[in-house]
Amino acid sequence: MNRKSIVTIGIAAAWLALVGGLVISAQDSGQNKYTVKVPGGLAFSEFKGYEAWQAISISSNAKVVAVIVGNPVMIDAYRAGIPANGTPVPDGAKMAKIHWIPKQNQFFPDATVPGTLLNVDFMVKDSKRFADGGGWGYAVFDYNAASDTFTPGTTAGTPPQGNDAKCGVACHTRAKARDYVFTEYGKR
Repeated sequence: MNRKSIVTIGIAAAWLALVGGLVISAQDSGQNKYTVKVPGGLAFSEFKGYEAWQAISISSNAKVVAVIVGNPVMIDAYRAGIPANGTPVPDGAKMAKIHWIPKQNQFFPDATVPGTLLNVDFMVKDSKRFADGGGWGYAVFDYNAASDTFTPGTTAGTPPQGNDAKCGVACHTRAKARDYVFTEYGKR
């Protein structure tokens, strides 16, 4: 290659890198959700990749529809019969419950599908870190569609929740015999 070709290739590569950086920057104009943290230390970043976790179950009521997903440790526990068999969930297990405001399906009016994202709830089993909460840490992050941002949940949210790493203890105590997990793993 001659010198002119090398310079042209260099300029083109620099231009592509600059344009690519601007595109990536424009795509991430909102808050980076992985920087948000609840009091007590539980951070959104501890659940990075939850969007691709396997489905555990679904839930719905008149106000929200949700999917509950689990990391591989949690999915393996369910497949082994945990927590239904009374065995504690292993440390490192994580679950996310993603809530949406339901909307009518445009093709099947009797069906409900996810509409606007409402919030994301997280649970992580860490017996040492969360010993005073049955071994589980919790976090709720409310979503604001207008600003494309997440903030720690509050008692004014839907559902109302505290905004620290113990926010789920009171609710999950009902399932103490199942290691504080009340979500059923559906037959596949």
